[in-house]
Amino acid sequence: MKNNHIKYKALILSAMVFLAFGCKKTLDINVSPNNPLIETTTPEVLFPSAVMSTAGRVGGELTILGGIWSQYFTQANASNQYKTIDAYALTRNDLNGSYNELFSGALADYQLAINLAVAKSDWRYNLMATVMKAYTYQVLVDLYDKVPYTEALKGIDNLQPKFDDGYTIYVGLLAEIDAALAKDYSSVALSSEQKKTDFLFGGDMDLWTKFANTLKLKMYLRMVNAKPAEAQAGITKLYTDGANFLTTGAGIATFDDTPDNSNPFYEYNVRRLNTTTNLRASKTFTSWLALKNDPRAKYYFNSLSPVPMNQGDYTATAIEQPTYASASVFVQTAKDPVWFISAAESYWMQAEALERYFGGAGAAAMYQSGVIAAFAQVGLGDDVIPSDYLTYPTGSFEQRLEKIIVQKWASFAGSHSLEAFFEQQRTGYPKKSDVYSTDGNYIAGQWVYSKNGVTSGLLPKRLVFPASSRDRNSNTPAEVPITTKVWWGK
Repeated sequence: MKNNHIKYKALILSAMVFLAFGCKKTLDINVSPNNPLIETTTPEVLFPSAVMSTAGRVGGELTILGGIWSQYFTQANASNQYKTIDAYALTRNDLNGSYNELFSGALADYQLAINLAVAKSDWRYNLMATVMKAYTYQVLVDLYDKVPYTEALKGIDNLQPKFDDGYTIYVGLLAEIDAALAKDYSSVALSSEQKKTDFLFGGDMDLWTKFANTLKLKMYLRMVNAKPAEAQAGITKLYTDGANFLTTGAGIATFDDTPDNSNPFYEYNVRRLNTTTNLRASKTFTSWLALKNDPRAKYYFNSLSPVPMNQGDYTATAIEQPTYASASVFVQTAKDPVWFISAAESYWMQAEALERYFGGAGAAAMYQSGVIAAFAQVGLGDDVIPSDYLTYPTGSFEQRLEKIIVQKWASFAGSHSLEAFFEQQRTGYPKKSDVYSTDGNYIAGQWVYSKNGVTSGLLPKRLVFPASSRDRNSNTPAEVPITTKVWWGK
């Protein structure tokens, strides 16, 4: 299976890190066997390409965005690569590649795979592509609040689709997942060759069912502030129907240490830039790890006592901050996984759902399973888990929720950093500090406002629509500040 993974990635990853290759098949004059005409393509060809497009962007450029905004790491003061991210100064001319690729590459291929699968009643690829389409759309909605959906992905039939609000898109995606789950997708197993096109689960449809249910759970939890009754009804139905959730990670964990085949974060930030020092440890994260005596500091920063920078303090000189020259870098390897939903995240979402809607019965066990899974994810056993981590609060709901979400934050660094940013906007945890991290009253682990921030003390909550959309689609909504919450925000 690994050789086939590498074969697909060699064709896909090199293009997706810096280019938005999209659906170029219709432009080919001389038809290559590696670029078949749209009319002759199949779900088996489209699906793995789309998955790697999603992984390449969510696990690459957007992991850098999420990692800086979630304050795991910060821009080094000796380089310039990510200053606009760390200063919350992103404009319509930034991050166009991710928006373009997720639409013209990933989502276009998922939708075509769905259309082809439905045409021949292949409900296996229909479910797989539908779940990944919903996941990819969810990321875009959570970043931009409004994106094209009901009129999108129609090619030349509609080159200026309208933008739908995030709630409408969530409802539509949940209905699509339900429709795919209702089909008889398990009656015929994938062939051995088809299994090689499934980089997540190797054709295990039971795991795809669990991924679908877990994604639904996540989307309903995102709705708890804006649509509490619908969130409760949706989650209650999942449990009433006996839904099973992930106990293993859903993502890509088979990257290879060769150019264009490695983890996209590593490929983008290390291999292509030929440096390892752009991203340095943030005091926000390291102060919390130190306070808790968390052994994962070694995994994240190659030191149990990492040397940090204060978040966004990249203009400091060597005289002002002499330790910054030796600040710890965030550890990356070519084989790091990209998780769409980790096992730990699944357990913690279940713990929150049980707290919210089922009187907390079973929540403590789910929370503890999440902690154990998070340490296992980085190769650590139960014996090194700080005892405080396994202690479940007996106080208020907010105390229990804070512990769940802060543990999520501590586990998301690098693997799917963007989710920590989303969860803080949803719950308010980790809390935002009233003072900067150099202040003696700073509380370890609280998020600070970037030293060079340009948004008047307000943390970012979204991205602005890229120029590629605004220049080509007259339906693009009016621009709002990146400090404006998305539809489900707290």
